Amino acid sequence: MTAETHSHPPTEPFAATEPARRSGSIVLVLLVAAGIVAVAVALMTIGRAQAQPYILGVLALLAMIGLFNLFAFAAGIIRFTDRAADDPVMGRIADQAYDGLAVTDPKGHVVYSNAAYLALTGAASPQDVRPIERVFIGNPDVSEAVFRLLKAAREGKRQQEEVRIAGSDGAQGRWLRMRVRPLGQSKREAKYAVWSIADITRDRERQEDVFRELQHAIEYLDHAPCGFFSVSPAGDVIYVNATLANWLDYDLAEIGSGGLKLADVVSGDGAALLTSIVAVPGEVKTEVFDIDLRMRGGRTMPVRLYHKLAFGADGSPGSSRTLVISRTRDEHSDPERAAEVRFMRFFDHTPMAIATVDRGGAVVRANARFAKLAQGLSPDGAANKSIFRTVNARDRGLLIAAINQAAEGQGDIAPVEAMLDGAKERWGQFFVTAVEEDERDTEAAIVYLLETTERRTLENQINQSQKMDMVGQLAGGIAHDFNNVLSAIMMANDFLLNAHKPTDPSFQDIMQIKQNATRAATLVRQLLAFSRRQTLRPQVLALGDALSDLTMLLRRLIGEKVKLDLVHGRDLWPVKVDVSQFEQVVVNLAVNARDAMPDGGKLTVRTANVTVDEAAQLTHKGMPAADYVRIDISDTGTGIPADIVDKIFEPFFSTKEVGKGTGLGLSTVYGIVKQTGGFVYVDSVPGEGTSFRIFLPRHRVELDTQPEAQGANGAAKDAATEPPKPRPDLTGQGTILLVEDEDGLRSLNARGLRSRGYSVIEAANGIEAMEALDEKDGAVDLVVSDVVMPEMDGPTLLREMRKRNPNLKIIFVSGYAEEAFDKSLPENEQFAFLPKPFALSALVEKVKETMTAS
Repeated sequence: MTAETHSHPPTEPFAATEPARRSGSIVLVLLVAAGIVAVAVALMTIGRAQAQPYILGVLALLAMIGLFNLFAFAAGIIRFTDRAADDPVMGRIADQAYDGLAVTDPKGHVVYSNAAYLALTGAASPQDVRPIERVFIGNPDVSEAVFRLLKAAREGKRQQEEVRIAGSDGAQGRWLRMRVRPLGQSKREAKYAVWSIADITRDRERQEDVFRELQHAIEYLDHAPCGFFSVSPAGDVIYVNATLANWLDYDLAEIGSGGLKLADVVSGDGAALLTSIVAVPGEVKTEVFDIDLRMRGGRTMPVRLYHKLAFGADGSPGSSRTLVISRTRDEHSDPERAAEVRFMRFFDHTPMAIATVDRGGAVVRANARFAKLAQGLSPDGAANKSIFRTVNARDRGLLIAAINQAAEGQGDIAPVEAMLDGAKERWGQFFVTAVEEDERDTEAAIVYLLETTERRTLENQINQSQKMDMVGQLAGGIAHDFNNVLSAIMMANDFLLNAHKPTDPSFQDIMQIKQNATRAATLVRQLLAFSRRQTLRPQVLALGDALSDLTMLLRRLIGEKVKLDLVHGRDLWPVKVDVSQFEQVVVNLAVNARDAMPDGGKLTVRTANVTVDEAAQLTHKGMPAADYVRIDISDTGTGIPADIVDKIFEPFFSTKEVGKGTGLGLSTVYGIVKQTGGFVYVDSVPGEGTSFRIFLPRHRVELDTQPEAQGANGAAKDAATEPPKPRPDLTGQGTILLVEDEDGLRSLNARGLRSRGYSVIEAANGIEAMEALDEKDGAVDLVVSDVVMPEMDGPTLLREMRKRNPNLKIIFVSGYAEEAFDKSLPENEQFAFLPKPFALSALVEKVKETMTAS
């Protein structure tokens, strides 16, 4: 039979109070003193002469007695001892103690042992007493425990062991508890060890009885005909009986290992019902819930819960005690109960929050969806008490009026759209209906709540997108028509410049007209940028280098009061953008940031790569998950008020004073970024600053055959260092068919082309152009045509002309971007493009280039 040993940490004993030291017998002292006094009196009565020999004899006797005591004390024959050492009470306590006690010297010899020690170790007499290690020598059951005790004794430490000693000849074994500790704190006393040994067999038997009873209780609970579980305040399932585990198809060992949450076993929003009990400090509440539990495989079962929850003095909840009764059998045995179960399942699983309320708005009953919604609005549980606490204070009166109407028995109460209470902006639609008249004493109305936050957000986004699209179409149309006017002004201005010398008095006025026309063309390009119909020349660009090149310009623009901080991400991916338009985006945002910091501040331009996984986690609406390069332009300025932040990208919207802005800066940014395929968002906190976040799609360089951006930049640098070239010859010969629906612009363009030696045939639209082409039997060298025209637009005209002459050369001119109509053309169609507005020199240069091209 193997011994079981248990090691326990030593415990400090209670220190016994030392008794006060006591002297010898007081009677003896008094007798000695009386004798000496009597001798002295007697000697005084017989006279000095007669008393002298007697005095010498008495002194000699006393001296002899004192000298003898000194020698006896030195030899150890006489000792001064404490009366406590010979106290019979103290001795009897140790001798008659229930536990065996023994004291061993540094060599391990027993110098003291009580009667209990002799009995427990089997010693017949004090002469047969043995130390612990010799008592159990050769007993493998306790050898390891005794070794640990001996080691602790040698080191002057405390140690405790519990061992089981096997019985001999079939006798029942017994449990012993053995302890060891040093005798005292001094160095000499620490070498002595005090051993104690106690029989704890009865205690062990009691523990085993209690454990068996506990096992029986657990077995009874596990196999009860109903389920039981307990949930911690954190929502962890800390106990489930075997019956419930079997219902839910879970393994008890798996549940005991942890990790199972209340939401894992409760279907739908039912967990919110169990956690929605309003805390009352010091009280114990028991609530009844009819919900569905979720099995491991996903199936559900209807149950009734008796949920008991105790709250501490501070209102904090403890672990629950929940009884689970399956209602599955009700569906087959009792039709009425089956109907009740079906109704409760419908009531709790409907996607609409439902609650019955009294006249004061207090919630009488509620389903799981309402409990979950109320918890999200007010974690303190206020919304679970009163339905009015779910509504923002500004809209609370609307719901109160609706419930009052229901309390009066009115029907057809209009739905209430109200802002929900809480930290975030949330909206809900309340449908209020009256209850039957005999139930109005406790329940005045039934309230159905449907959260409409996502719907309102989507509607606002759609409305904003439609508004931006409509404004963009309007801006694009205005820009297109304005381009025609500007083209005519710039063309006529070129004729005037050719007819006047710089020394003429009117030459400066003509130049002023040209400068203002150029400025107007810039405004038109901004409108086109917003409408995403401008002409772009995208190039592969390294954003880090492009922003570094802009650093000096940005510092001059923002001034000395504003600190510029550029933070570049590592290994930025390339993007494909129009270099000049991208610079315009950065400059516009920097200027706006400067204006928002009149007293100075900090402008931060930060770049970073955004992977497809990171993009998927962002909350930006409308941006698909993909690889992007992100540019953040942040300032520490005044910020943008929340009521106008949705309008900042609209054209002509400006918060600046009259004359200090056109209102096209941010609309230009929006249009350029969108036309590039990117996204722009704004985050602003009034009084703290604004951040514009631009996401440009990553460009795969391996798809390109030429590094366009580098070539373009290099060409620009080479052109700056080369000497000016002689003016090119822009004259030529040939027949040009000019198609333009604006009469004034068409006549000016025709006049300019004829001045360079070309023969020009004019047509007001596509139909006239086809008739003119038929009259010439297709003998036309070049067609210069507008894109947007009545009756027949440019792409249709191109297809019809190519049917007659597949090799016909054509130049399209338009105020819109080339991509705006390129999609409507057949694939692989070859044509040239000239954006409006253009000067006379640009027109004739494009014509000469197209005519001479092979």
